Amino acid sequence: MDRGNYVDLVPEEECFTAAAKRRVGRQRINDNLLGDSFFCPMIRRTAALETFAAENLAGRLEALVAGCPPDVLERAVSYLSTKETKSSFAIEKEEPTADRTARFVALLGRAVSENWCDKPKLVALQNAIVDPRFTEADYRASQNWVGDSVKLGQEQVQYVCPRPKDVSALMAGLIAADSRLRAAGIHPVLHAAAVGYGFVFIHPFEDGNGRIHRFLIHNVLATRGFTPGEIIVPVSAAMLRDPRAYDASLKAFSRPLLALVDYVFDADGRMTARGNAAHWYRFPDLTNQAEALFRFVQQTIERDLPEELAFLRGYDRTKRLMQEIVDLPSRKLDLFIQFCRQNGGRLSAAKRAGHFAMLDDDEIGRLEEAARLGFAPAAADLER
Repeated sequence: MDRGNYVDLVPEEECFTAAAKRRVGRQRINDNLLGDSFFCPMIRRTAALETFAAENLAGRLEALVAGCPPDVLERAVSYLSTKETKSSFAIEKEEPTADRTARFVALLGRAVSENWCDKPKLVALQNAIVDPRFTEADYRASQNWVGDSVKLGQEQVQYVCPRPKDVSALMAGLIAADSRLRAAGIHPVLHAAAVGYGFVFIHPFEDGNGRIHRFLIHNVLATRGFTPGEIIVPVSAAMLRDPRAYDASLKAFSRPLLALVDYVFDADGRMTARGNAAHWYRFPDLTNQAEALFRFVQQTIERDLPEELAFLRGYDRTKRLMQEIVDLPSRKLDLFIQFCRQNGGRLSAAKRAGHFAMLDDDEIGRLEEAARLGFAPAAADLER
């Protein structure tokens, strides 16, 4: 039988498809889907996505950190990891303790070197980032939903999550899709959108889903080589800065689904999703989410990372200039810079009396000038 003239399940010109295709010989079909029958997202080839994919954001990111002194880069990674952690919690309207912040930062460090899209690791991740009272040993066994409860009987539902009985199959499909996307070499940002948003729409745990969703985005970008070294692209900071855009990316899937899912609350406010709506979650169109993630990644490369690297370089210049005036201890230098930046470039009388009474007026004036010059763009030009 002639084995030629195979037909793709999804036309290449219409959707992003897996490069690693499975052939079904008898039907003469190339299985070029992004997943399988348990979970198979679709990402359409929009003009916006074609433009983003052609912009070589990974190359721009690599150029941004190239030549950066190792100590500056190390401090940038530390700061950005902490910023990403606090932003991710803030999106959930939570303020993590110092211990939870440190744990999440440590997990982000591991995200650059190992794939976390695996059931045991995801369960362990959920246990590490939530309050110990709400850890889970497996995927959830109860129905959950997203929204607000004004009072019992007046719930404002924004999203109905898959039924508990459907979660294991959906997650098995998501994990399999991740493996297939890695083998296919699909663009890392598209891959991250499929896995990250796919996870949060399945909502496999009672708590921690949003933070894990954003963690998986980092994990895919790092392990697919999009981010160089241990650099963190603080997508949560971009999402927090533009909550309407982030919310819109979630609602693009949740809002139309709400009209298709039947549910009921009991007298104790527990939801039951009725009927079989599993197919709506199995085959999500994540085009909108992929476009949104590209925008967030672009913003971090054009804004967050350059600003942080520029700040650290300016900080180091400022300290060198100040040490040429007065050989202050490093901690005193840090305090002086901090106080000046908080007070429009000048040291307040109270801060001077409390911390720098040993300095005379001339020294204070020259140190204030150094603090202004060190962060000036012109100072950076002089060092090039």
